[in-house]
Amino acid sequence: MEDFNTQAENKHCGTSEVSTDQHLHQELLNKKENLFHRLLKDKHHSKLRAADVLQLTAHSLHSHGSSAEEQLIQTFIQKLLITDYRARYIKTKDNNEEVHNGQASYESFKEGADSDDFFDNLGSVSNEETGQSDRIHPMDVQMAVFHCADSFLKQLMVTKLSQCQYALPLLVPDPFTQQIEFPLWTFRQINKSWKMRNINNELISQTQPIYKAEAPMVFFFRFGSVSSSKSQLMNNLINEKHNTFFHRNCQGSSKTRVLMDGVVEITWFCPSGKNTDKFSECVAFCNLHGDAGDHEKQLQILTEMSSVNVVLLPQLQRNDRSMTKLQELYKGSKPLICLFTEDESAVTVVKKKYRIGLKDRNQSEVSDELRRAIKDCLSESSSTFRLEDVSKHSDIRVDEEDDGDCRKGREAAQQMMSLLEKKDLTEIKESFLPHQGKLWHQWSQKNKELHQAQGNELEMDISRKQKEMKNIREMQHKTDISEFIKFFIKEINSDTGHKMFFIKWFGILMYEYTSADLSALHHKYYETWSTVLKLKEKYEPEELTLKQTELERISEDLQAATFGLEHIMREIGQIYESCSSVNENKKDLQVHFSSLPSLAAEMMISGFPLELMDGDAAHVPVIWISAVLDQLIQKLGDQRVFVLSVLGLQSSGKSTMLNAMFGLQFAVSAGRCTRGAFMQLIRVSDEMKTQMNFDYILVVDTEGLHALELAGRTTSHHDNELATFVVGIANLTLINIFGENPSEMQEILQIVVQAFMRMKKVRLNPSCVFVHQNVSDVTAGEKNKEGRRRLQKKLDEMTKIVAKDEVFDAKCFSDVIRFDVENDVKYFAHLWEGSPPMAPPNPNYCDNIQELKKIIFSHASKSHGMMVRHLKDCIKDLWEAIKNERFVFSFRNSLEISAYRKLETKYSKWSWSLRSAMMETESKLHNKIKNEAVHEVEETDLQRELKKTSEEVEKSMSEFFEKDKDKDILIQWKISFETKIKELQENIVKETKRKLNGILDTQRTHHENTLHENNKILALKLKDKANNAETLKKTTEAKRTDHENTLYEKSKELTLKLKANDQETLKKEFDLFWAQTVDEIISDTPPNNDIDIMRDVIKILSDIYEGDLPPDHIKEDINIFTVSDFSKYVFNKSKKKGFKKTAKDAWRRFRKYFGYAQTLSPEKEAQIRSLVSDVDQQTDTMIQSFNISKMGYKISCIQKLIDYINKRVTEHEEGPVKYEFKDEFFIDLVLSICKKANKMITDQHINFKETTYVEKKREEYYSIFQTYCHGATSVAIFGEIICQKLKEPIEQSVYKKTARDLTDEMRSNCESLNGNRSNLEKHILKRLAEEEDFDKYMKYIHNPKDHFKSFIRDEVSRYITDKFSLSVLPKMKENIKFLQQKIMKAAHESTEHVQVNSGDVGLWLKSFTQQLSDELIFSEKDLSGVKHDDVEDFNLLEDVMRNKLHAIISDISSRFNTVTFPVKLDCNFRPDELLTDHFCQCCWVQCPFCKAICTNTIENHHGDHSVPFHRSIGLNGIYTSNLSTNICTSAVASNNLCFYPNDSDNKVLWRDYRKAGGVFADWSITPDLSELPYWKWFVCRFKKDLEKYHKKTFEGYAEIPDEWRQYTKQEAIESLNKYL
Repeated sequence: MEDFNTQAENKHCGTSEVSTDQHLHQELLNKKENLFHRLLKDKHHSKLRAADVLQLTAHSLHSHGSSAEEQLIQTFIQKLLITDYRARYIKTKDNNEEVHNGQASYESFKEGADSDDFFDNLGSVSNEETGQSDRIHPMDVQMAVFHCADSFLKQLMVTKLSQCQYALPLLVPDPFTQQIEFPLWTFRQINKSWKMRNINNELISQTQPIYKAEAPMVFFFRFGSVSSSKSQLMNNLINEKHNTFFHRNCQGSSKTRVLMDGVVEITWFCPSGKNTDKFSECVAFCNLHGDAGDHEKQLQILTEMSSVNVVLLPQLQRNDRSMTKLQELYKGSKPLICLFTEDESAVTVVKKKYRIGLKDRNQSEVSDELRRAIKDCLSESSSTFRLEDVSKHSDIRVDEEDDGDCRKGREAAQQMMSLLEKKDLTEIKESFLPHQGKLWHQWSQKNKELHQAQGNELEMDISRKQKEMKNIREMQHKTDISEFIKFFIKEINSDTGHKMFFIKWFGILMYEYTSADLSALHHKYYETWSTVLKLKEKYEPEELTLKQTELERISEDLQAATFGLEHIMREIGQIYESCSSVNENKKDLQVHFSSLPSLAAEMMISGFPLELMDGDAAHVPVIWISAVLDQLIQKLGDQRVFVLSVLGLQSSGKSTMLNAMFGLQFAVSAGRCTRGAFMQLIRVSDEMKTQMNFDYILVVDTEGLHALELAGRTTSHHDNELATFVVGIANLTLINIFGENPSEMQEILQIVVQAFMRMKKVRLNPSCVFVHQNVSDVTAGEKNKEGRRRLQKKLDEMTKIVAKDEVFDAKCFSDVIRFDVENDVKYFAHLWEGSPPMAPPNPNYCDNIQELKKIIFSHASKSHGMMVRHLKDCIKDLWEAIKNERFVFSFRNSLEISAYRKLETKYSKWSWSLRSAMMETESKLHNKIKNEAVHEVEETDLQRELKKTSEEVEKSMSEFFEKDKDKDILIQWKISFETKIKELQENIVKETKRKLNGILDTQRTHHENTLHENNKILALKLKDKANNAETLKKTTEAKRTDHENTLYEKSKELTLKLKANDQETLKKEFDLFWAQTVDEIISDTPPNNDIDIMRDVIKILSDIYEGDLPPDHIKEDINIFTVSDFSKYVFNKSKKKGFKKTAKDAWRRFRKYFGYAQTLSPEKEAQIRSLVSDVDQQTDTMIQSFNISKMGYKISCIQKLIDYINKRVTEHEEGPVKYEFKDEFFIDLVLSICKKANKMITDQHINFKETTYVEKKREEYYSIFQTYCHGATSVAIFGEIICQKLKEPIEQSVYKKTARDLTDEMRSNCESLNGNRSNLEKHILKRLAEEEDFDKYMKYIHNPKDHFKSFIRDEVSRYITDKFSLSVLPKMKENIKFLQQKIMKAAHESTEHVQVNSGDVGLWLKSFTQQLSDELIFSEKDLSGVKHDDVEDFNLLEDVMRNKLHAIISDISSRFNTVTFPVKLDCNFRPDELLTDHFCQCCWVQCPFCKAICTNTIENHHGDHSVPFHRSIGLNGIYTSNLSTNICTSAVASNNLCFYPNDSDNKVLWRDYRKAGGVFADWSITPDLSELPYWKWFVCRFKKDLEKYHKKTFEGYAEIPDEWRQYTKQEAIESLNKYL
């Protein structure tokens, strides 16, 4: 009965316990849910991604000792990423910024308690009152991140925990399902190093991936609730100075943790090989959190795998459920150590079973006893623990297997690794990565040699090397791609989700594959290196040589054995470069080679570093890098980046610092670390983008300066290259100095100062910050001040030394770069807090990292960074310059060149807007002047008219300089271009004023002469004698107007006498009338004889030379504009020669025949060519002013031209020149100019004949005659007369307006005319190539300005012909319609005006003409002789005009065609003339060597002349006994090529060409080995023509390289798009 009752009672109790357990379980779940919600709000159901936490945020810039709950996770991750172990000690702030560390509750209690009840109240303080119940446990924060992180963040997190020397999660129960997870994936990137002694007491170093390490494992766990801290006890065993395991006495600990129960953590003790080591071998320690009795699965796994089990026990009852498990462990064979928290006894041992009491005992003694016990147990145990073996246990989830993408990524990586076939590590690269081996190294070497060309056979040598490089590329292209690389490309090119896992797994497995062999090689290398150092001290040369040879061999093995992801990407890069160079895909490449850069760009975006400089070949693969950055732009847009680079000696902690600062994973290991340079993208958060001027930080990590090289030597040249490169591409460079060794410091400072000095000289302005690491006491203010002073002094000393080598005026470092020694020097504490390998990172080091980050961002906030496309150009420019021996001389800033071209194109548009607006104003004022409506033109009037356009241009300029992507580069030219626009505007206004006032002066002169002369015929003759064409024109027009009006009146009288109305009689009477009346007009017109311009020219020249003109010379087809040189036309002024002079002349003749010479110096050639060009331009203007199309041709026109030419030639000779012209110069100049003008004069005279004034007017008079005869009213006749009078002004206005409209359209739509001068030149060169006309080429080379004008004329003519129906005709019709509407509107408003004011026909006419005065040349004086007093019906007049005007408009429109259009254009308003004015007001100075034209769009511009690409100097007739093939830009790169300037006997090195002075000093010619296919094709195509023209040959040193002949015309034309 009692048993039954007991059972019933137990059953009831059991039910109650189940119910309580369920309640407790639910309560725990609620707590967990609440915890996640508090920490992550609504985001706890989504995964935290590594990409998100690695981006730079405003929060990450500050150190946070405390944090609000919602920022705890962010703060924890931020601290963990910089390996700050204080991540576990973050204090929690509530919304009132109150820190939850117990202080607030204590203060509250203190204030509320008085002395009387102090002791009573003390015990009543509850958890809730102290805030304990609400506080979030630090380990709950860590585990919350762990549970919510994606696989990559989880791995990163655990790796950083390991670096902080913290225990790592080994078995983790799911917080809600309790499913146990083994996160093996998170351990894959952790490597541990340790040192231990072998049996022979030799020190052995080991580095292993931790998942592979085999070590004994000690497992700690507890049953029940114990008074002592198990975790603290373990910390004392491993490292008593660091809390490897978080315990109850740690800062921030509380009883509220909810995520740690059941978690097993693991850590490893790694010995240093010293006697002070706690353990002599590597030992793993596992710690099960919570009551082991509640976590049976974890207990079972760990007790099975451990070497020693350590259990903490309270005073257990015999019937306690834990006793069963304890009995099993006690009976088992494994050592068991029981720690009794309630026992005071010392250690007792029974059969490998240890009992140690903890109560009231000294912790140090306990730790010593426990450590001895563990050592004893381990010495007798051979079992080891291997992390990967944990996955063999059932009923636990292994993350790698459970995640499908992770598993597939591993399988793919394993499959790839199986292809290595267990090959020797030193043979892997050669076998599987052939494209980056010898061929790539040979190509790199050849490329550097190419940029340091020597010898006289410069172009031949360059072509030979380029051919060798091409052959190497072809061999590279023919090389098979290994299956290893094919597999990798296939995997990363797939769209599967496991791509990133595959890359990570590959790195993990590759490290595993290579680590053992590399470790051995490193050990061997340093042993040998140490021996070499000792032998150097002992001075034993023979043995030293042997050891150095051995060291070299080991170094080569090391280089061959170093193998990782960067080498695979390097191989892919070389596959791409080889395919790109031959422009053909490889047969065994499964994708098109053009897609390879996209794969690399994706990897960069995903956070992988990309090799920027190949450390093995010491070369930048520019083609590959450029293509990857292009793809980066394609994927992200052209983002703005801030480039941060780091420089320092080898093993000075550069990569470690970057990794800590940004949470990166640059390779960090002892010995030979980073090779070359790597770049990695770091995303800036959206909130930070608003504060900063960039979207990404690009971090560039570099190999150490003074790295140990083959045979133990240092390579200063490579160091200088590397330093110059990374300083040049960076916005900010961190100069990393390790320790306080003065000699090492001096070495790096000299390299750095030289790099920054070079940047200063090429106008790049990077910043620098010095980071002084491993400083013993960073808090010592006075010491740091002294350190800064010493650094400043040393920098100044180095500056003076380097300034001598770089030929630069600098006395101190601040002359080179903006540098503040107080703010730009940062002292760093030691990296480790204690001695590795068990020392955690120093928290002070982490604080220094945060401070440095702030300094970096302070610099960044003041910088505009650079666009990715700019970075691409910057990399290319810097590397091109570095390959040359003289960096500064060779540097070509493509960014500035590109930005300046864009600015010039904009300037062209702005200037055209101003010109176009002023043309419109000029046209209107011109009409008003002709109509005598304006009598004076002031600049203020013109400026007022131009104001609106001027403001629009200013606004456009302002927006361009403020908003353009290149605004940071463009800003340097803002003021100068604003000044240029202002000057242009002033010049346009002044020129327009001059022209218009000239017309006004002419009109005034005409009126004055009319008053003085009553005889109009005599006046006309006097004007002719006065040679004033414009006055003559005005006089003739005045006579014609008078005659017309007389004819109208006589027509009226005749009609009154005639009675016949039949048409025949009217016609007969009119013919008789016409013959009698127009005799006087006809007598005033020039005779319509045929003309022969050249006959007249020769006649005048014969008169000048009194018949002694050589006939053979006249017959020669002379064109002075295309002669190669002018030496045959001149002789020296001085005729006296002494012995010294005679000797010099003999030397010159000798040098001319055998050496390098020009018969005239470039300066003299330029002077004469400038004279010829200017005379040609001025005579062209004179011919236009003759107005032959209206006045006819007379021989006096030629006489005036020849007189002007004679005057200019004489003035030139009488100037400061030291030569005189032969007669042949004047004769050939006259003949050349007149031959060129022949067609234009003849065409204009033909037009004059066809449109003789009187004949053109006959039909017009007859129409009016008929009107009179048919008895029309005076109103109708007056209306018809007005319309007939308007006909010619309408036609003139239509052509003038259409010409302006057409010019505007061509500036927009015509490819050759819609850009700047360089764009126009590109199209000129294309046309020349297409036509293949040698004579035109010579005209372009020797008289470019004239050729530009001809080309513009041809382009305009072609455009008009091709687009007449589509564009020209519609414009003409639109303009004539506008005038028709304007005229009728003026008539209507004049009628209204007269009616309102009760005026007469005079008032009507005045109003009518005034309204049209700005559109038409038509005024009251045009009707001065026509009687119209009887006109009163103005409505009828308006109707008559409407009808008649329609007929006249139709008549004018019917004659619109391609033939008449160019003929009828006003000479001052022709589209070709307008465009010539626009394009040709620029710099026309030609290169003294090759005749290339300076591309600056401003005449008389400041600064050097320059051109994008030069030509072969042989085109200019320069020779070295034969015509030279040398190109300026490659010749200036030579070290020993010379020339003789200015007829001097002193030769000058090409590289020092500016020293020749004169025109040479005004040119900037940058070394450039670009292919320049265009001019190479030209030389080959016209070789015979050039030889005949210059009477020299391309032979010997000047032989044309065979490679030049491979360029086709099409390739030549296409290359222009690249170079212009």
